[in-house]
Amino acid sequence: MTRRLEGTVALVTGASSGIGHATALELAREGASVALVGRREDRLTDLAAEISDAGGKALVVPADITTAQAATEAVERTVEDLGRLDTLVNNAGLMLLGPAPGADLNDWKRMIDINLMGLMYTAHAAVPHLVKAAAEEPRQVADIVNIGSLAGRNAYAMSAVYSATKFGVGAFSEALRQELARQHVRVSVIEPGSVDTELRTHNPDVIQQHIVAALGDIDRLQSQDIADTVGYIVTRPRHVAVAELLVRPTEQV
Repeated sequence: MTRRLEGTVALVTGASSGIGHATALELAREGASVALVGRREDRLTDLAAEISDAGGKALVVPADITTAQAATEAVERTVEDLGRLDTLVNNAGLMLLGPAPGADLNDWKRMIDINLMGLMYTAHAAVPHLVKAAAEEPRQVADIVNIGSLAGRNAYAMSAVYSATKFGVGAFSEALRQELARQHVRVSVIEPGSVDTELRTHNPDVIQQHIVAALGDIDRLQSQDIADTVGYIVTRPRHVAVAELLVRPTEQV
């Protein structure tokens, strides 16, 4: 099989589980060297070993990207150790649901810090390197893929601030796309519906029960479904940019 990302480097945030884990594996299968960014170093180390055992190359970068300094250091270490940066996948995120009245303001800040500010800090640090990579071989194009949410299109009760952060991801992605298009740095946003990951387990049991009741007995997306979507976007020819993709479970209304 043709390894369409051979000779390129990708950085994936939130790589320790779920969509980030699956995406790192997908990009490595396509031939990219992958920087694995996240807070749980033990999981990143296991993932790096899995990629290495399959013949790929991975770099473990433990980092909390909710500070601009940490995000910048993660990007700089990636370029220093792997030589360049062609693809950034901003996947790290947090979903803390519940009524807005009486909510814990610390929960709101945590979501804003990781879902929105962390994504923007990492993109800010990565852009100069992506512009440089897009001007060079082997592909002469670079990519930022931001993981948004269906909740970034439609606001729902119990998810006011989560939705606000994901609407922000969509707006930031589109504005950045316009700014970088002529430099062949493509900016895409993927908006998944319900995905079977540990994201909902960050909530109390009563909220988790509410999520399950709202969805009903549907066949939810798997992390690999979104990883496949990322792989599709970043392997398009240089003249093709996929700006936005909404991916739902077939039964989710």
